[in-house]
Amino acid sequence: MSGFLKSSIGRKVAMALSAFFLMFFLLMHVSINLLSVFSADAFNTASHFMGTNWLVQFIMQPILIFGVVFHFVMGFILEFRNKKSNGIAYVKNNGAANSSWMSRNMIYSGLVILAFILLHFIDFWFPEINHKYIEVLPEDPTRYFGELQHKFTPLWRVAAYVVSFILLGLHLGHGFTSAFQSMGVTAGRKKALKTIGKVYSIIIPLAFIFIALYHHFNH
Repeated sequence: MSGFLKSSIGRKVAMALSAFFLMFFLLMHVSINLLSVFSADAFNTASHFMGTNWLVQFIMQPILIFGVVFHFVMGFILEFRNKKSNGIAYVKNNGAANSSWMSRNMIYSGLVILAFILLHFIDFWFPEINHKYIEVLPEDPTRYFGELQHKFTPLWRVAAYVVSFILLGLHLGHGFTSAFQSMGVTAGRKKALKTIGKVYSIIIPLAFIFIALYHHFNH
């Protein structure tokens, strides 16, 4: 495994696989959060299940955390190696002509998204760990909706989420097709994958932004 990750192709494939996993998680996460817009009871039920199911808590959740850390660490390693290999500057080289702004700045949008994930952990995951395992408070299956609304009361937090999701959309717009390309499955499908990636990278962030704004103005 270590030998696989030492090769350039191996690192790109590992990066792509972690990207697929995180994109699936985003789809699942936004689906559950959208329930809060339509039904507090449905959101509470789904959140209570996710928060108490042993498979989710002790298998899927650690895998998710590992996937997030792995994806960003691998992204930073690839960025560092790319810059190192392209260290010689050619006078006639025009990066803007050969690639999009987003593809050249994935590292920066990634850093902002990483900061957002930390904020998200502080807002939701750490309080959940404190509730269950530190203070060991009685479980209330109806508490999740109120906690969600409370978090989106401050305008600064909503603004931080909105900016982060816009950058997430830009990151996904390039990363979606790039992940398939790293797996070598874009032949004859590149146009279709770009279209699907564009739709995905717009709808997912917009849905998250809508949820944040909805609860800010309807708490």
